[in-house]
Amino acid sequence: MSQGPRSGLAAVSTALLAMSRHLEVRDVLKTIVASARELLDAQYAALGVPDDHGGFAQFVVDGVSDEQWKAIGPLPRQHGILAAMLQEARFERLADVREDPRFEGWPSAHPEMSDFLGVPVRDGDEVIAALFLANKLRPAREDRPPAPDTGHRGDCGFTEDDEELLAILAQHAAIALTNARLYERSRELTIAEERSRLAHELHDAVSQKLFSLRLTAQAAAALVDRDPPRAKDELQQVAALAAEAADELRAAVVELRPAALDEDGLVATLRTHVQVLDRAHTARVTFACRGVRALPAAQEEALLRVAQEALHNALRHSGAEHVEVTLGRRGPGAFLRVTDDGCGFDPTTVRRAGRHLGLVSMRDRASGVGGTLTVQSEPGKGTTIEMEAPGG
Repeated sequence: MSQGPRSGLAAVSTALLAMSRHLEVRDVLKTIVASARELLDAQYAALGVPDDHGGFAQFVVDGVSDEQWKAIGPLPRQHGILAAMLQEARFERLADVREDPRFEGWPSAHPEMSDFLGVPVRDGDEVIAALFLANKLRPAREDRPPAPDTGHRGDCGFTEDDEELLAILAQHAAIALTNARLYERSRELTIAEERSRLAHELHDAVSQKLFSLRLTAQAAAALVDRDPPRAKDELQQVAALAAEAADELRAAVVELRPAALDEDGLVATLRTHVQVLDRAHTARVTFACRGVRALPAAQEEALLRVAQEALHNALRHSGAEHVEVTLGRRGPGAFLRVTDDGCGFDPTTVRRAGRHLGLVSMRDRASGVGGTLTVQSEPGKGTTIEMEAPGG
């Protein structure tokens, strides 16, 4: 390409690596748009994912401030040039998009755009998005041949080389976008499986408590007349069992409720989770945070799930009086530490206890995002579980 093979390939490689680094669909779309705008020296870039109702399910822009974007108003519809890219799967390179007969205008707050380059993003025969750039920032180099006269394209600032490069980006964008969608679907299935597991746990735990509660209440009723002191003891046991059943219900509801990571972030979500558990259990549960920055979404979810599993163990099995959760920064990433003063266990028996305590799933979650999990415990001296995430 006319940028020069070394710098051109390096820039393309950087853009493609950036696309493949993310797993969340929204992150992938933003990376595609930012990479395309930077690589092809455009003032504006956008990518729209169509819905089935003539609009866009997602529309990501780069080069437009948040204030401008809010002022522009509703998302565009699938019409004009965008419709041609989506419906006819055709490339568009225009000297001035405003002079094209298909142009239907834009809102008053919309930035002015002239030269235009757009490509469809295809997964096989299906067009899954439209990617376009506007307003070439640097003029074409003098040693480049002029763009051919193709009627409506005219003397566009974007060149055939730019069109070829954007087509390559669109091909890789399709792969990255498809992979991100598959990841999100698999995560949804994992969440569904997790909720099913929790529902079974809830049923088993609460059913056992209620069964014991019923038997104890029956015993108390039988003893009221002939042995009041024993009846009183049994009624105290009824109260204790009822409190335990309530704890089980509260904890299960917390775990079943979807985490608000997307809206609130890891720190706020984990703090809220700890506060609820502190109210629901007799053990004191505390949270401390030390300068954590935002992490890739998959890593934040893994940290949250490991924290939930470790807290579950400490509150249900260890008999701890105090459980401390610490989230801190470590290099470009973060660490999570959950420490309890409970009964502890012998790590040499981890093969037998691993599944009972969820250690296998915690290690899988950590390794799944490139992190590590360490477990320190000793009978009678509590347990510390620590996960480290690499950051991004």
